[in-house]
Amino acid sequence: MPNIKWEMFCLLLLGSQAVWAHPSRAAVWGESAMVKVRPETPPRVQGAVSLTAARNEFVSFQVVLHGGTSGLRGVTAVLPELHGDRSRIHGGDLLLYREALLDITTPTPPGTLPGRWPDGLVPDVDEVVGEKRLAFPFDVPAGESRAVWVDVHVPPNSRPGNYRGAVSVKGDGFTSRVEVDLQVVDALLPSTSSLRSAFLLWPPHVCRAFTGDPVCPVDTQVRLLKRFHRMALEHRISLASGFPRQVDLPTWDLPDYDTFSERWGPFLDGSAPNRLPGARMTALQYLGPGNGASLSEFQTEAQARGWLSRSFDYVGDEPPYGATWEAVTARAGLTRTVAPRLRTLLTSTVTDLEAHGLLEDIDIITVLVNYIDGTQPPYEGSQRPRYDDFLSRPDRELWLYQSCMSHGCDPAAPPPPENLPGQGWPSYMVDRSAAKARGMQWLDFINGASGELYYQTVGLLSSAWTTQFRFNGNGDGTLFYPGLPSVIGGTTEIPLPSLRMKLIRQGMQDYEWLKLVSDAGDPAYARAVALKLIPHAWAVPDDGEAFDRARLQLIKRYLQLCRDRGTPRQATPHERQSLWRVRDGFSAGGYG
Repeated sequence: MPNIKWEMFCLLLLGSQAVWAHPSRAAVWGESAMVKVRPETPPRVQGAVSLTAARNEFVSFQVVLHGGTSGLRGVTAVLPELHGDRSRIHGGDLLLYREALLDITTPTPPGTLPGRWPDGLVPDVDEVVGEKRLAFPFDVPAGESRAVWVDVHVPPNSRPGNYRGAVSVKGDGFTSRVEVDLQVVDALLPSTSSLRSAFLLWPPHVCRAFTGDPVCPVDTQVRLLKRFHRMALEHRISLASGFPRQVDLPTWDLPDYDTFSERWGPFLDGSAPNRLPGARMTALQYLGPGNGASLSEFQTEAQARGWLSRSFDYVGDEPPYGATWEAVTARAGLTRTVAPRLRTLLTSTVTDLEAHGLLEDIDIITVLVNYIDGTQPPYEGSQRPRYDDFLSRPDRELWLYQSCMSHGCDPAAPPPPENLPGQGWPSYMVDRSAAKARGMQWLDFINGASGELYYQTVGLLSSAWTTQFRFNGNGDGTLFYPGLPSVIGGTTEIPLPSLRMKLIRQGMQDYEWLKLVSDAGDPAYARAVALKLIPHAWAVPDDGEAFDRARLQLIKRYLQLCRDRGTPRQATPHERQSLWRVRDGFSAGGYG
């Protein structure tokens, strides 16, 4: 038995001990990161938050203010440090943001109402260039709530133990504070995500947002895109296509590979500045011309520079809709012939690959989450067994992706029937619960996917502060905000994260805990925890506390394995490959 009780490591699930405050009185309280604080959120009484984290992990919480009958003016907040017995966390590892509200007039279907939702995050001091911005001061109108988002990054060299501090909140005529208790456990999360990701980015959207014109010089693109890459890596995702391109030239603007390496090599080899030391991109999309000579040259250069194992050629998107099967067959065949070591990626299903004779020419099959475990024919029930033969071939991978099908792409058609209160498909929409944005990476783990694709991250970047309604959803294909000095202060243009990016990062870190428990010798336990939380792809709960509880169960189990087994037994590749088959074999009481 440990000499320190597990309870000392546990997060006090925020809200479980809070009480409602009288709405006529102004209030300041601590809140979980898993609650989206809207203007109509009622006041509560909760003067402290308690957190648990590994070294090199991010944890987040919120400080919420309610204006009472008179409102609050001139609000500022500061978290100077978290201090432990022999070390402290301070400076750039503690970031505060003001949560901006997006006024949604056409809600994402089904079941949400128009209104204001938190999403854009305006930093006090930004994490890209370190400039002071306009997060503070702000006002809280009478009868409404506003929130401050707080990020804590535990440095890799932090000593395990208890860290304490307080967020001091001040305004005209009032002061308050929210106590923070952080337990750092003896574990280390990797800087480079174990789950590969290819979150895509179309540079002309960046040009439009920052210059007013979708066409901008390569030098401008390079300057801006480097900041996007840094922001993405700090959120544990890779912008696999985030390289200069022009509206009329969809291939990359590439003078030569030495120049490409000089500009982008630091993000691929882990030498670019980052709070996650050594973080590397996990995916690189080939964006050159579709001819044999260019494909062959890229294979040679990528191999020499250490990028090839992370590179892929996106040979077609959702055929027959985004590309014809004839075009996919031709492109995949060309790549396989002239660049056989360059991986080919296709968004489709294994059934369609078989029907079109493409099993030999596709390396990474990227499957819509609705088609891996659905409720409607021909994808009713778990489809995962159908991918066994494909994955038994050398160097084959299964990736997953989500799309507007999580909420319904066609406004004239009924929304997915699975989207009921308390369940539904994973979703990166603004007006969905925080839990929906955190669920995708759990599904990646459950289904044995080694990567995740997301089709766009800056689709409506230029209008992100006012509208992001696209493909029948708010935020579909837009995860960043444009940080123009005229809007956020300072002098340097930067990308800003959305609240949804923070939740995606939390999901990526959840994946690391699932993998840590599996690799430490108990993959069955990790799978059981995941399946209890999300029994089907269409059953992602809205209960944010359930995610926090599941994460803590994983942390507890990992620490037990490390303590009780000394050098833990690693799960074999066969165990990791075959465990997806066990869906109902673990009782709810079999863990935790």
